[in-house]
Amino acid sequence: MYDRLQAVEDRYDELNELLSDPNVVSDAKKLRDYSKEQSSITETVETYREYKDVTEGLAETREMMNEKLDDDMKEMVKEEFNELTQKKTDLEERLKLLLVPKDPNDDKNVIMEIRGAAGGDEAALFAGDLFRMYSRYAESRGWKAEVMEANATGIGGYKEIIVLINGSGAYSRLKYENGAHRVQRVPETESGGRIHTSTATVAILPEAEDVEIDIKDSEIRTDTFASSGAGGQSVNTTMSAVRLTHIPTGIVVSMQDERSQIKNKEKAMKILRARIFDKFEREAQEEYDTHRKSAVGTGDRSERIRTYNYPQNRVTDHRIGLTIQKLDQIMEGKLDEVIDALILEDQTSRLDHLSDGM
Repeated sequence: MYDRLQAVEDRYDELNELLSDPNVVSDAKKLRDYSKEQSSITETVETYREYKDVTEGLAETREMMNEKLDDDMKEMVKEEFNELTQKKTDLEERLKLLLVPKDPNDDKNVIMEIRGAAGGDEAALFAGDLFRMYSRYAESRGWKAEVMEANATGIGGYKEIIVLINGSGAYSRLKYENGAHRVQRVPETESGGRIHTSTATVAILPEAEDVEIDIKDSEIRTDTFASSGAGGQSVNTTMSAVRLTHIPTGIVVSMQDERSQIKNKEKAMKILRARIFDKFEREAQEEYDTHRKSAVGTGDRSERIRTYNYPQNRVTDHRIGLTIQKLDQIMEGKLDEVIDALILEDQTSRLDHLSDGM
């Protein structure tokens, strides 16, 4: 571990020199890349340097304890030794976590796609409940949730809703929501009081920047058409709706929420870029050795990750066996207890893999 930490510190010093190099300063891409890399390891380097100072202080204190001291001084030295020992232990644990490879997407905004799956109208209603839950969670963390596209059912639910969530670290916390969510409850339309089971899927895509993925204009086919509302009736006589098709991958995005064709194309392009980026990321992940994958990961979208049981006010996350009797609070956006548990499990698993490789 300490060889790795020293290598990180050496790289940090090297980046300091590079960022002062006139050739780098004049190159916007290199300057941005090196600055980003340095920023990503600053906390690790600062913690490692503090650890080295504490270790040095411990060695000096240990030497003092072997000297002839009066009782008061001996007590002071012993107290300092105990404090430094505890601090060293705490810093070692922190350094282990800091050495866990960070997901490069963690700081990105999120494009969230929620769809009603099995269960008809009830699944669409549950998709709407999930949208409200995530919107409230985003608000509680100071993030901004913007609806990009919505296909409402007319009874308060959504066949599909796409939301852009802007906020620091949004992907780092929401990526664990990727998968199939199951609800067990008595639908409002059920006269017999029977519990129904329905599902909705949640897809979490990191927002991709232009510099991260090169999409050529020649690879995109653009079709325009008149917007339509619920039931298919025309709501806009102008050809403002846009359909973008990425020819190499076959990924298609349609957008009609805005009255302006330009704005619809901008929104569609943002979603298209995220979906293409996500496709490439998933293909790369599939090549990754399966035995070294996180126990939690970001989840397969077809995998049932969580059950929301209304009669028992219970939420169960099946990946980590967590059950919480606070469904009412969670549906109000109080998701931190669940997400914190998932992050802890993920970090523990990654630490185990890191230890195996040392």
